[in-house]
Formats: sequence, C-alpha cells, structure tokens
Amino acid sequence: MIKKASIPLELLAPARNADIAISAIDAGADAVYIGASSHGARRAAANSVSEIGRVVDYAHRFRAKVYATVNTIIYDDELSEVESLIGELYRAGVDALIIQDMAVLRLDIPPIELHASTQCDIRDPRKAKFLADVGFSRLVLARELSLSEISEIHSAVPSTPLEAFIHGALCVSYSGDCRASFAATGRSANRGECSQVCRLPFDLTDSEGNVLIKGKHLLSLRDLNRSNAIPEMVAAGVSSFKIEGRLKDEAYVKNTVAAYSRILDRLVDESDGKYVRQSFGSVRHGFTPSLEKAFNRGFTPYFLSGKAPAKGIASISSPKATGLKVGVVKECRGKEIIARLEVSLSNGDGLGYYNKSGIFTGFRLNRIDGDRLFPALPLSIAPGTMLYRNRDKEFDDAIASAKTVRTIGVDMVLRTINDSDGNGADDSLMDNKGRVVLEISDERGCSASVYMNIALQTSVTPQKAPRRRILDKLGGTIYKVRRIVDLAGDDCFIPASALTALRREAVDALNRAASATYAFSYRLPERFDMELPGGNRLTVHDNVSNRLAMEFYKSHGATEIAPAVEISKADSRKVEAPVMTTRYCLRKEMGKCLKDAAGKSWPERLYLVSGSTRLRLEFDCRACRMNLFSER
Repeated sequence: MIKKASIPLELLAPARNADIAISAIDAGADAVYIGASSHGARRAAANSVSEIGRVVDYAHRFRAKVYATVNTIIYDDELSEVESLIGELYRAGVDALIIQDMAVLRLDIPPIELHASTQCDIRDPRKAKFLADVGFSRLVLARELSLSEISEIHSAVPSTPLEAFIHGALCVSYSGDCRASFAATGRSANRGECSQVCRLPFDLTDSEGNVLIKGKHLLSLRDLNRSNAIPEMVAAGVSSFKIEGRLKDEAYVKNTVAAYSRILDRLVDESDGKYVRQSFGSVRHGFTPSLEKAFNRGFTPYFLSGKAPAKGIASISSPKATGLKVGVVKECRGKEIIARLEVSLSNGDGLGYYNKSGIFTGFRLNRIDGDRLFPALPLSIAPGTMLYRNRDKEFDDAIASAKTVRTIGVDMVLRTINDSDGNGADDSLMDNKGRVVLEISDERGCSASVYMNIALQTSVTPQKAPRRRILDKLGGTIYKVRRIVDLAGDDCFIPASALTALRREAVDALNRAASATYAFSYRLPERFDMELPGGNRLTVHDNVSNRLAMEFYKSHGATEIAPAVEISKADSRKVEAPVMTTRYCLRKEMGKCLKDAAGKSWPERLYLVSGSTRLRLEFDCRACRMNLFSER
C-alpha cells in the first residue's frame, strides 16, 4: 500500500520589521508576512527591499517562507511603481506576494506566487474558486467564517491551500469591505490608513436622538484566540495558521509564535505522520509562553462554531488591554493602595481599573510591599474596585532575556581513506599519507562531503572522544549535531587544527547545498472559462481603483464596473452602500435581537454617534448581518 504524503502545516507570523521577523522564525514560525516599502495594508509597518532580503536569507535556512504584503488598492499613477517594487521583491527571494488589487495580474512582473489577501473578502466557495482559477496559489479566508463554511470552500478548491487567522485583533467589518474610516476621516483602510473608527466610544440612539447606551465602545471587538480549535481547523481544510499583529512588538510576536508552535508540534507528533511542519528545525524557547499574559482585549473564537459565542464578542467597556484580574482595592491613600491580592505582583507591573465613569485607567506600579501598592502617581480609587494587570513585568523580562534558539539537526560521518588503494577506511594505515573525509547531512535533506589529505599517525591514547568534541563544536551556526559516526580508528591521530578546518568546510558546503536546493513556487496560470462570482456588474464593494483592474474584470466578463469610493467623484458619505458590513450584530450582543421578545424594547432604527461621525444601523436578520451607513 502506498502511504499518502504528509500534509505540511504552516504557522504564519506577523513582522513589523526584519528583526521581529527573524525573532519569529527563531521562535518557531514556518513563515512570516512583512510589509513592503509601499502599498501594504499597514502603512506604519513598511520595510525596504534590502531589509526584506535580510529576512529571506535567514528564513530560507530553515526552509521558512517570506511573504510580502502589497495588499492595498492601487491608483493608476502608481501602477509602474508597484510593478518595479514587485520585481525587486522577486529578485530579493520573496516566496509570494499577498495582494488585493487584481491589477497585479495585468502588470509586467516576474512569475512570483500570488496569495489572495483577506482584503479580497473571501467568504464563499464561488469567490474562492474564481480566485483559485485566475492564478492565486493561496486564499486568505475571511475571519468570520465557521468551520463548516471553511470546509465548503475547501471542497470547492481542494488543491488550493487555505490560510486562516487564529489569533490577534479583529476587524468588526469584513476585511476589504469597510469604508467607515474613509467616510469619517478620508483615511482609507484599503490604502493602509485605517483610523480605527470602530474603537471609538459611541452613543447608541434612536431616530429621535434619545440615547439608549452612552459612551461605550460598541464596535470594538475582543481579540481572536483559536488555540483550542487548531485540530478542527486542520480537519476543515486550513493548512496555514495566521497570527495578526504587524504593528505589535517583538515580545508579543515571540510569545504568540511560541505558544502556537507548541500546539502545532503536539498535533504533528500525535498525527502518526499525517501532518508535518512546513519548515525545519528544533526550537528551544527559554521561556514559557502565555497567550493570556500578552496584550489582549479579552478573547473570542469569533464565529468558528457558526454562531456568536454565548460570552459575547465585543469589548464594550474599553478598547484597551485590561489584562487579568489580580485583586480588589480595600483602601486608597493617594500614592499608597491597600489591596486584597489574588496573585503575586512585581515592581514595574502595569495595573488598571475602571473609574467611576466606567473608563479604564492604567497606572504603573512602582513598588509593592505585601498588600501595599505604591503607584507612580497619586490615585483616587474607590474601595471595592477590581484591579487588573495588563503588563506583567516579570513575564516581559523573561521573554526579553530568553535565549531563544532554533537549530537544524545534522549527522556526520568521519572516515579515512588510504591513498594507495582508495578502498575506504583502513585502520592499519598509520604514519602514512591518507585522506580524511567528513560527510555531513541534515533534516532538510541536504548533504555535503569534504576531505583533506594529511599524514595520519598512530596515537597511544584513544582518539574518538577528542574527535567528537571537535566535531560537536557548531556554535555560531544554525546546526546542532544529532549523530556522529566515527569510522576512523580509535588510535588514529588527526590534528585538531585539521579536524576543525574540515568541520568548517563541511558546514560551509552544507550551507551552499541548502541555498542551491531551495525550492520556490511560482505563479499559476490564469483561466478565462469561469463566471465572475457576483455576476457581471461590479459595485463599490469590489474596490476597483485603476484601469488594469478594470481590464482584468472585463476580460472575465464584467459589463458594468462601479469605481472604488476612494477614486469616485461622488461624496463617499452619499454612496448608497454600507460603509461597513459585519457578522457581529449589536442587537444580539446586547440581548436585543429582533427575533426575540427582548428586542422589541428597542426601536428598529438605531444610530451610532461619536463626535461628528453618525452611522445608521440596518439589520439583515435573514442573513444575520449588520450594515452600517454613514450619515455624517
């Protein structure tokens, strides 16, 4: 019976810069995604091509991949700039581009692999099949999808790898289909400039202006955490597991990667060969990861089960990281707080509490003495107030000081050859000229062989242990010895200097072999015999912002194309299309669903108001969606 090939699983980490990318790889990432110098969906996380090249050089040693984000919409006068950028990224060795704008498929670019960004708003099998058929090698799914919906897409495109988010901040709107920031501030999320309108405090009002809820963060969601659902996601067809956080710091990325890498390792170990990790190497983290201790607004699995979790989705009280409960205030005397603590605290911890107005307020703990806390500034906190820790100084220090190391396992074979007959190992060859051969191979499937001609001598003391110590010295490299087979005689003396030189030559040769055998994937061909997933009329939801994108869609049958709001001459506030479409329903979150009796206590027409921003809410109960329209 022919055994099926193992399915490679990928842990995909975010990287704000090259140093964080390398740290993520060291912590166990199988791939990283990093913003290019322009046109990335996080403008504040842009990187030069040379810096991305530095990441490529490091990542490829472990067969880890590097994906560059060029996933904003593109304007006509920028097409040549993007074309040049993609050429540079290709020459730097980037494995794939994550893109949103279909104009890229009409640019004159090298055959680099293309991934359809989550900004493409892939939420059904028809859209997924269309994108796979036009040449995308991977589809990044909408965060809102359930396991059954993911499985349906996998069935529609069984040969196309699916990527899904597992951790980090959530956009309340379907990604790529949000214009709230642009309508409110002129800054477009589809251009990498999201102003995060969804994190603002809003008043919920009726059509008469009566306030039903005042000053709450009604669109601010908790952070995604699917650490308990990885096996189910794999079974549904996901093969790449993505951590959000291209604006996060190194400690956050290192911690989350370490946590999820261990989860994937356990899954692989228990799979009896069904699954493997996409990259190679063993990791020693040097710290114990904890998702709960990292920045988070509270956690949610989102709609993975197919419905909103009973505990809710939103972080209505605050858009900040509140952290874990640590105790209750008994008395506050300005710069001294007496508290009943549930956990041990450390000097330098970040603590917080909800003040009388319901606003989360943070402070730094300068010093702790038993149950007495000494904040950096005087405070006035009412007795009975719950305290939270949103920065664990001891944990952060452990991550910062940890010597996280990733190594590739190697095997070595050492032998001698008699120059006179060349018939292999010859223990009787002493005091004659001979050849010492060192063969080296690794878990990546790479190998090399080097040799040196020297005068072999007989030793009166055993030599295998000293030789092993010399061959085992791989510090300063990414390699770690798994096994050494020493076929040279135990009384064969090989000078330490010769053996050291041989080891270094073998490592250099192995590096060259690994570089020469790195396998790239390339862009898939584009088919033209399929229908557009949404019909021949394209709307503002399709984000068409340039002539080449229009050409692309026309070549696939589009007969009418509405331009993206970013280039439309019409006032975006007057466009009769939602500025946000969400699977999150405010009524359901607040226990006021129109399908329930409790929902009747609220009027059907509702508004969210924050300063000059006014959003009209409409509820599509049949599809269980909420649409928001700008009425600024």
